[in-house]
Amino acid sequence: MASEPVDVVLSFGGRPPTRERADAARNRLKVLVAAEKLFASANATDVTMEDIAREAGVGRATLYRRYPDPVSIAQALLGEHETELQQRILFGPPPLGPGGEPADRLSAFYGAMVDLLERHLHLVLGAETGRARFRTGVYGFWRKHVEVLVRASRIDAPASAVDVLMAPLAPELYEYQRGLGLTPAEIAEGLRWLATRTLTPPPVNGLRPH
Repeated sequence: MASEPVDVVLSFGGRPPTRERADAARNRLKVLVAAEKLFASANATDVTMEDIAREAGVGRATLYRRYPDPVSIAQALLGEHETELQQRILFGPPPLGPGGEPADRLSAFYGAMVDLLERHLHLVLGAETGRARFRTGVYGFWRKHVEVLVRASRIDAPASAVDVLMAPLAPELYEYQRGLGLTPAEIAEGLRWLATRTLTPPPVNGLRPH
């Protein structure tokens, strides 16, 4: 039985886009470029608003007018990449998009998330670590997607299984695994193993259900 599509509408907060003044647009770009550089070159959790303002060459008042903290800046940088992945989950071809079996879709989701973490770990560490991870709208989307796949798999799983399946995607864990020398392919393979073992229904009379 193919899994149902995820029907989730996310709000990332903030106000509807308005026309920017030219100087505000320039300052925003300088802030994002500076923050990207700092997050990539240092421990993302150690980057401060003062560091970003200094690197961008803007006043702290200018910085705080748009962003309350470094996490919000990292989230702005990440937003485009995460939105693209959401669109692929909602509307793209299987196995990542609708139409595949739950175990296959979860495996594809894990693979896509490993790719995202590998390319943008410095941003994810700045935006989605600790308790901040659970407060982001995008985390709610990922979690709902996994919840729908668990439900569609027809396995007898407790409600907490969703969080168990989300836990391996913590950016701190990915950073630790890479530090151990595991490659992205090896990490993805372990996650595919988890998806297959968890969401593949047990055989009935020796036959797996279709």
